[in-house]
Amino acid sequence: MSQFDLTPEQKDIRNAAREFARGEFPDRAREADVTQRCPRELYPMAADLGFQGLFFPEAYGGAGLGYLEFCLVSEEFWRVDPGLGQSLTSITFGADLLLLYGTEEQKQRTLPPLCTGKAIMGAAITEADAGSDITEVRTTAVLDGDEWVLNGTKMFITNGTLADFLIVYCLTDPDAPARHQRHSCILVETDRPGYAATKLLGKLGIRASDTAEVVLDQVRVPAGNLIGTRGQGFQQFMEFFNRTRLHVAAQGVGVAQGALDKASRHVKNREQFGRPLAALQGVQFKIAEMATRVEAARGLVYRAAAQVDAGTIDHGLIAMAKWFAGETGVRVTDEALQLHGGYGYLAEYDVERFYRDAKIVELYEGTKEVEKQIVARCILGKV
Repeated sequence: MSQFDLTPEQKDIRNAAREFARGEFPDRAREADVTQRCPRELYPMAADLGFQGLFFPEAYGGAGLGYLEFCLVSEEFWRVDPGLGQSLTSITFGADLLLLYGTEEQKQRTLPPLCTGKAIMGAAITEADAGSDITEVRTTAVLDGDEWVLNGTKMFITNGTLADFLIVYCLTDPDAPARHQRHSCILVETDRPGYAATKLLGKLGIRASDTAEVVLDQVRVPAGNLIGTRGQGFQQFMEFFNRTRLHVAAQGVGVAQGALDKASRHVKNREQFGRPLAALQGVQFKIAEMATRVEAARGLVYRAAAQVDAGTIDHGLIAMAKWFAGETGVRVTDEALQLHGGYGYLAEYDVERFYRDAKIVELYEGTKEVEKQIVARCILGKV
C-alpha cells in the first residue's frame, strides 16, 4: 500500500505513535469507556514523548512540524482506541486559532504548557440553538473599562471540565450590519469567578473524552484576552476549521483502520462450516471493499494536510477529506461489526465500542451535510 511518500521522520513519528498507543491503550480503553474519563497519567506520558504541539513552532515548545505529522499521530491513536485517542489529541484543541491570530504574549502564555502536559485547552463555540450556524451564537461579551464581561451557555464543549483555558466565541457587536462581523474570540481562563462546567454523561461514543456544558455568568477577563481583531471571530473560526477538520478526518481513517484490523483477525480465526470465515468469497469481498475505502480516505486526508503544510488551503479538498473519512469510519465499523456476528454486539469485543465511537466524526467540526455543501459550492459557485 502507498505510504504517500512519507519522509523517514514522518514514518518514525507514525511508528512511535503506534507503539505508544498499542502499549498503553488496550489495558485502559474499556474501563475508560465505562467510567467516561481518560486516565490522567496518560496526558504527561503523551507529552513526554512529544505528541503534544507537533505543529507548534519550536519557540513555543512544539516540534515545529506540520498538520500531516499530527494527522499521523491522530490516526494511530484512534486506530487503537478512539476515546483515549480523542482525549490525548484534543489537549491542544483551539491552539490552531491562537497560532493564526493570537498575540505573542498570548502564545507565550498558553502554548508552552500545552506541550509539556501541564495544561489543557479547548474552544467553546457551539450552543444549544447554534450548531452548524455559528452566526446565531448568543453568548455575549461586553467591554466594561479594561475588561470583557461574558455571559452565556455553551454546549458540547470538549475539555469543558478539564481545560485551564478556553477560546470562547461570543457576540461582541450585535448591531454590526453584517452578521459575519458581530462575533469575536476571547481567551477565558477557567479558574475565573462565574465559570462553571458540567460533564455530559451517556454519550454514544468517545466516552473517555471530556464533553461539557459550560456556563459563563458575569465572567470577567482582561481586554487583552481578545484574540485578533474584534468582530472577526466568524472569519477566524472558518480558518480554524480548515485546520481542525484535518485532525477529525484523520480520526475517521484511524477508527476505520482499527475496525478493519479487528475484522481481519476475526475472520481468519473464526471457523464456520468447517473452514475460516476468511475463506468465504463474500467475506473476502467485504474486506476488500473496507480496505479500499480506508486507503482512499487516507489518501485524501494526507493530501489535504500536506497542502496546508505547504501553504495551500484548499477548502473544498479539506471538506472532501473530512466528509469521506467520516463516512468511511461509519461504514467500515458497521461492516466490521457485521463480520463479528453476535460477538460484535458484546462489549467484550472492542469492535462494539469502535462502532459507537465512529459516528462522532460525521458530526463535529462540521456535519457531513455541511461538508458536502462546501464541496458543492467550491465546484458550482453561488447558485
